[in-house]
Amino acid sequence: MYELYAQKVYGVEVLTIMKRLREKVPRKWKWIAYSLIGLFILSIIGYLTILLGGRFVVDEKHFIFSESTVLQNEEGEEIIKLYDENRTYAPIESIPDHVKDAFVAIEDHRFYDHSGVDLQAILRAVYVDVVTWSKAEGASTITQQLVKNTSLTSDKSWLRKTKEAMGAIYLEQEKSKEEILEYYLNEIYFGHGIYGVEEAAQHFYSKPVSELDISEGAMLAALPKAPNNYSPLIDPEAALDRRNVVLSRMYELNMIDAETSIRARGKTLGLNQSEQEDQPFINSYIDIVLNEVEEDYHLSRNEIYTGGYEITIGLDLKAQEMAYKELQKDEYFQGSQGNIQSSVVIVNQSNGLIRAAIGGREYQRGDLNRVQVKRQPGSTLKPLVVYGPALEEGVYEPYSLVEDKQVDYDGYSPSNADGTYEGEMTLYDALLKSKNTPAVNILNELGVAHGKEYLNEVGIDLQEDGLAIALGGLEEGLTPLQLAGLYRTFYNQGEYIEPYSIVEVKGRDGNVLDVDRPEPEQLFSPQTSWYLTRMLEAVVNEGTGQDGSYPKALAGKTGSTQHPQVQGAYRDAWFIGYNPEYTISTWIGYDQANEDNYLTTGSSAPTRLSKAILSSLDETKDFSLSFERPEGVEELEDPVRLPTLTNFSADLSFGILDGLFIELTWDRASDERIEYHIYKNSGEEPTYVGKTTGKGRYKVQTLGFMNNPTFYVIPVNPLTGQEGEPSNTDSAY
Repeated sequence: MYELYAQKVYGVEVLTIMKRLREKVPRKWKWIAYSLIGLFILSIIGYLTILLGGRFVVDEKHFIFSESTVLQNEEGEEIIKLYDENRTYAPIESIPDHVKDAFVAIEDHRFYDHSGVDLQAILRAVYVDVVTWSKAEGASTITQQLVKNTSLTSDKSWLRKTKEAMGAIYLEQEKSKEEILEYYLNEIYFGHGIYGVEEAAQHFYSKPVSELDISEGAMLAALPKAPNNYSPLIDPEAALDRRNVVLSRMYELNMIDAETSIRARGKTLGLNQSEQEDQPFINSYIDIVLNEVEEDYHLSRNEIYTGGYEITIGLDLKAQEMAYKELQKDEYFQGSQGNIQSSVVIVNQSNGLIRAAIGGREYQRGDLNRVQVKRQPGSTLKPLVVYGPALEEGVYEPYSLVEDKQVDYDGYSPSNADGTYEGEMTLYDALLKSKNTPAVNILNELGVAHGKEYLNEVGIDLQEDGLAIALGGLEEGLTPLQLAGLYRTFYNQGEYIEPYSIVEVKGRDGNVLDVDRPEPEQLFSPQTSWYLTRMLEAVVNEGTGQDGSYPKALAGKTGSTQHPQVQGAYRDAWFIGYNPEYTISTWIGYDQANEDNYLTTGSSAPTRLSKAILSSLDETKDFSLSFERPEGVEELEDPVRLPTLTNFSADLSFGILDGLFIELTWDRASDERIEYHIYKNSGEEPTYVGKTTGKGRYKVQTLGFMNNPTFYVIPVNPLTGQEGEPSNTDSAY
């Protein structure tokens, strides 16, 4: 029975040996032989048990380390790192031999000889543990340290040490020495929040690990035993001593020769830390990037902080910093309380990239990002739902006349902010002066649905159906970022691109991640967009956007909303402007508007703020002096401004060819497009005599001595047919 069991368990060979032993070996030696065989079998079983147990300790996933995600600009310059553990993975091929030797020398000089556990070191450690009656460390190999750091806790129990040994033996069976060393050198902690040799090299020496010399490599190898005690930034003397211990150990193990050891020990620590500037001004932008990565690339926040991605972003660091600094100036923030907030966003004209975004005056990561908070846009909405659609439909031209008077629309009776009404005026001037009643009149003619249709086409759905949207009267509103994206279209032939911050995302494997971005949409035609650019340029030069100073090309629109509880005060103040390079959207207001929180200054404040930011940027960007008209669109004529005519006179004259005639003269305007209509009054009703264009002189051949007529002239706008004020009257007799 026993023989059958032995054959089944141990095989024929073991059974044969046992039979021979029974036959030839004396009885007292038989038990010794049986014991040795049993010990051998138990050893095999134990070894197999260790390997099997090691599989449960070590998991392949444990060696996928958390890596820093790098945000860089389009020139490849690092902006910031995002991480749970500040680590940049370095392949073993990029780590010089002398750096690897330094760590092996000081941490585990028998690394290449043992199979995961160093029995000699264990026996020494056990002896110390017994003598001192403690659980002293000191016997762990590099492989064991790796297993402990990646797969186990740091408690000093016998069970943990057993698991550590099991995991190390198993790992040595599964991975090569080079692979284990690579994992180890990328996993270890160097203090100051630094993990792995690559990040340590960058932190202490501002160079990649591949460029470290022997002394520098030894300095890094000195740290893992006690990063805080041996840190050259905390205790340079202790760090120097520990580095020299590493160098001495390398010499003892024949890793370096005597001269190299002496030369390296004679060096100073030679730290070369790059300056780490505090950059609070980038916080808003980083939050926008993180949200975009989550929404468009479908990466969780945890994955971003641990996945080792390389994210190229559109940030213009100068623009971001200048906008932030300008927002720290109190002169722009006038109100009832001191907690006035603001947001600024700058978008690139050519591609819609967000170049700068400030979500609050003292924004901290995770705060309310006001760049993406919806507010009532006020008059900044007029070009988008009134004037743009009116021009696009062909119902109106820039110099078409519209009524400027107060009208009741079924209980809705808007008024002009300045309380004055001109009777009629051109679209051009209605936008220039930000008149309310013409805007509502036009939208009423177009239809509210028609006015909203264009924004709907680019993905912005306004829920309101009343005429109040002509004046920005929205329940929910629009964000500064949305308005920047919409205004950007005016100088880009009407093409709308949803603003974005990310140029490209690369995984740790170097592959670029795919993203589905919305296709560009056409907001308005190139012709309408160019007309709006010229009209909005006039708003800045001679209309409501004149406040502040900016000497180069700029078009834009102001906007402000009345405070619901305080008469004459403001809730929101806006300026949205653009030049050929950038679009800027600026909002000022309180997070919560109530009877205690109100602005005392309207749109002039964000207008001045925006121009100050652009002026600062112009010093380095050298922005364009003028807008360039796109091919295939007609230029918008300058408006005709009718003069007040002075020094009109009628004189009797004689010419050889003309004979006796009456010569009428006046001081003409410089605009040669203006028509001058001449009238005479010799009875009850004035009589039209004739007209001339661009001149200040007219001849009347019919004298009319008997009636003694008086004459006068009226300037006329040829674009609209509007008449100006009559000149003074005069008679030739």
